[in-house]
Amino acid sequence: MNGRPDAAAVEAARNLEEMKRMREIEEEILARAPENDIGPSLGRIRAVMELAGDPQRSYPSIHLTGTNGKTSTSRMIDSILRETGLSTGRFTSPHLHDIRERITLSGKPIPRDKFIAAYEEIAPLVEIVDARSLESGGRRMNFFEVLVALAYAAFADAPVDVAIIEVGLGGSWDATNVIDAQVAVITPVDLDHTNLLGNDVVSIAEEKSGIIKADSVTVSGVQDEDVARVLLDRVEEVGGSRIVFEGNDFGVLAREVAIGGQQVSLRGLAGEYADLFLPLHGAHQASNLATAVAAVESFLGGGEQPIDAEVLTAACAAMTSPGRLEIVRRSPTVLVDAAHNPHGARSLVAALEESFAFTRLVGLVGIVADKDATGMLEVLEPVLDHVVITRSSSPRAMRPEQLGALAVELFGESRVTVVRNLPDALEQAVTLAESDGMGAGVIATGSVITAAEVRMLLGLTDV
Repeated sequence: MNGRPDAAAVEAARNLEEMKRMREIEEEILARAPENDIGPSLGRIRAVMELAGDPQRSYPSIHLTGTNGKTSTSRMIDSILRETGLSTGRFTSPHLHDIRERITLSGKPIPRDKFIAAYEEIAPLVEIVDARSLESGGRRMNFFEVLVALAYAAFADAPVDVAIIEVGLGGSWDATNVIDAQVAVITPVDLDHTNLLGNDVVSIAEEKSGIIKADSVTVSGVQDEDVARVLLDRVEEVGGSRIVFEGNDFGVLAREVAIGGQQVSLRGLAGEYADLFLPLHGAHQASNLATAVAAVESFLGGGEQPIDAEVLTAACAAMTSPGRLEIVRRSPTVLVDAAHNPHGARSLVAALEESFAFTRLVGLVGIVADKDATGMLEVLEPVLDHVVITRSSSPRAMRPEQLGALAVELFGESRVTVVRNLPDALEQAVTLAESDGMGAGVIATGSVITAAEVRMLLGLTDV
């Protein structure tokens, strides 16, 4: 022996140091105001970006907003662009298991060393902006603003060929909105975050339309007529921009259920794409795919150049959307879905009815306190034989007793079980499903955190 540590020992020590530093950084970021505690201003994030040399202007971008489907559509766009040979950066939220999921490089969560390097690059700048803001009676940057700054710096450092950026909340005042994206994507707009964005779809659409910039293309999912008018007005206001709508300019031509997903034919902006296998369930995912294809056509060829058929076929076959109607166990089948508002619940119910034929379906439901719990339960009630009410570990989770009382009003006492502890609730839901023999299932839903924690309890942490 020469007394020198071998390569494996050196690597292990380095990994340990990185993990320790990651924990410290996470604690520092989490000590800030949460991402839903927003101050409606882009001043702080703009200031940090300027101090950093505006890294977000060093690559082209695609910017996404909407009520539901943003993350799935972002992942689809990412998959297609990577299949064409481009290196991508993707920023989405929230994460299921690991904060690094929010920032991906070419489809993979950002490596720890690159996350640490980007944080250490922007942290001193954040401190300067915090100090200035506090001096003038303002506030420190919140959790989400710091992550946006970190992501934009990491994408410049990589460097990426294109960034796919999902808003955190809304649009105009969202911290991501310091980019001038070549393509803006707006998935269907419905009611959510009404305490922050407004009590009607027009107010919400006005906030979300703020990501539409001059000289860009806007790709919109199917919208309410009033929402479409808001988007059209915004396109006209910024100038040099155009907008295309699903159902009018592009869309789903045909789809049928297939083993493990669905077979989809699309009309894009520049061509038709037949018989694509999409390993995701539900009409909403087919619509998300149509939107993603139109966004990529707009980005790569101004909407006039079709995507190579082999590229698109390969990209679709590789698409995943963890936590979105995802099978996480079999016998009995346990699915998780991150639906957290009535609009998402309606998509979930339609997909369940179309793609699965359970003899008995038990719901495992935990909802965040500021969400429309009654609206969600009303949508779920017709498809659930029984519902087990619980809560996730989130401090914002609704108390099970309170949620249970709402459920009893809709389901009746005999169809509701309240179990405060999520692991025990999952066990109870599985037991109830198994009591019906073969062919029963469990759907765990109500929030992203509920879906994530059930996933983790069943041994899944990959994304």
